Amino acid sequence: MSETMSSVKVKRRSYEEEMSYLSRIDATSWEIGQGFVENMKVPGRFYVDSALENLVFDELNQHVNSGGYGGFLPALKQIANVAALPGIVGASIGLPDIHSGYGFAIGNVAAFDTSNPEAIVSPGGVGFDINCGVRVLRTNLTEKEVGPLREQLAQSLFDHIPVGVGSRGVI
Repeated sequence: MSETMSSVKVKRRSYEEEMSYLSRIDATSWEIGQGFVENMKVPGRFYVDSALENLVFDELNQHVNSGGYGGFLPALKQIANVAALPGIVGASIGLPDIHSGYGFAIGNVAAFDTSNPEAIVSPGGVGFDINCGVRVLRTNLTEKEVGPLREQLAQSLFDHIPVGVGSRGVI
């Protein structure tokens, strides 16, 4: 079915058409083929058990049945959108806890070629949750230097970075 939006024709696919872009790799792995969303540069891949598989496909089916309006974009569409970002390499991956998020799906990871001047760094890949506890830190320390201090470093980060509803910390 097609509908006109602001004089632009948008083709809406059926659930069966959407599913034609998805292929099972094995019992817990699926691939999202290029074309599932426009401009995908790499495939998407996601890992789910049977219970989560039913949830992600039901989410996609509901999205199709709603005409693409209302609620969050399904996690599978979000994985595919990440696969369309400039500089992505390999695949856009949905981990076993995948569910709809803001931009990136929750549990969606991707790698980007830092030598590509078009490549991006996306805060959505780190998280938009209110103080979700995920932070990015760059250091010149090596793994060999940090390794012996790993436990103390983790404890210090935990002590100083607030996590959870209503918690407080030094930062």
